[in-house]
Amino acid sequence: MRKLKIGFLQQHNTEDTVNNVERLCDGIRDLAHRGAQLVVLQELHNSLYFCQEENVDLFNLAEPIPGPSTEIYGRVARECGIVLVTSLFERRAPGLYHNTAVVFEKDGTIAGKYRKMHIPDDPGYYEKFYFTPGDLGFQPIDTSVGRLGVLVCWDQWYPEAARLMALAGAEMLIYPTAIGWDPNDTPDEQERQRMAWQTVMRGHAVANGLPVVAVNRVGEEKGLTPQRFWGTSFVCGPQGELYYEASTDDEESIIVDIDMERSEQVRRWWPFLRDRRIDSYKGLTERFLDKQ
Repeated sequence: MRKLKIGFLQQHNTEDTVNNVERLCDGIRDLAHRGAQLVVLQELHNSLYFCQEENVDLFNLAEPIPGPSTEIYGRVARECGIVLVTSLFERRAPGLYHNTAVVFEKDGTIAGKYRKMHIPDDPGYYEKFYFTPGDLGFQPIDTSVGRLGVLVCWDQWYPEAARLMALAGAEMLIYPTAIGWDPNDTPDEQERQRMAWQTVMRGHAVANGLPVVAVNRVGEEKGLTPQRFWGTSFVCGPQGELYYEASTDDEESIIVDIDMERSEQVRRWWPFLRDRRIDSYKGLTERFLDKQ
């Protein structure tokens, strides 16, 4: 049995970005002190979720990679001796920006990065205004704790993304996230959406025989309209079994033990990769299969 201690921080952010980062760094150190070997942070964790509005001045939040934030988080990863998954607003070039996950190795170096591929454009989530779709593909990032299939938020709704990460050898799927309730929806509709969000990722775990880690922000953030993020960060196993589910309302700092060898056994019981009909899936590369 190869045990891995995974830590995550479900945090409520404020307008004070310096304080947000300080609290994250303190939380990372605390998780490492408690034994975490891998720590995962939420999507765009340095600031408020700024995509609630289209405002060109908010591009000033972006920074290069490497840059100031990678220096901070690389130093903390090295200090704590952990692998760290972060989520940053990347300034690649003037007028070219990405929503980018950066993974740090235990020595503080950048093990790899992933640029968010699926970019939403919904009320309160105007991400297409800010982010260019990723161009690094669905490639796991090799680290000392395993091959990490890092995806970001809206990617979590797409089984193709999870499958391609699995086919490339990912040992777990990780989703830094920023998602919450539309205040105009009824309570019943809000709950259906929250449960659908969790269910689809647990489905990716089952379909690919891999553990899943999803880390969401929590609490209300005021943009053009108030946005309340629903937390519910969770870790599940390769059969979709919940190991831990966080609160919808509170900040949390949690460590979950995962057996990294369990996926091998589950895939022997359920050989989905063996039975795939790869000769019959050409239609997946089409936008829609119109009737002939």
